[in-house]
Amino acid sequence: MMLRLKKVADELGLPLGERKKTYNSRLAQELAKWAESKGRGDEFHEAVFRAYFVDGKNIGKREELVALATSIGLPAEEAQTILRSRTFKDAVDSDWDRSHQMGITAVPTFLIGRETAVGAQPYEVLEQFLKANGVKKRGR
Repeated sequence: MMLRLKKVADELGLPLGERKKTYNSRLAQELAKWAESKGRGDEFHEAVFRAYFVDGKNIGKREELVALATSIGLPAEEAQTILRSRTFKDAVDSDWDRSHQMGITAVPTFLIGRETAVGAQPYEVLEQFLKANGVKKRGR
């Protein structure tokens, strides 16, 4: 799996480190919901992606997540409180339930109507998926 992921990342010019372990991302998902509520979701998702896939950091550790939150300007104390109290647990559970109801079992999954494209895909495959499902091209 990592070889395929590395190949796709190289083709797309994306950074990808030599991660040796897989870490539980549940707390990262919960903190991401908080970051989204603060209008910083995209920045947090990017910071977590880079930490996990490029730097090989353990995004299951609370101190790592707090550091990522502060790196994008979110307050450390509030991040710690959110993680301790699990404030966004139900919201993430709801997202997971909805995904399962929709038949989504892998990340990434691209969904249009009832059609899906699963896994990291080359641009051309996604372009064809969009065309086949009636989405017009706006530019690359």
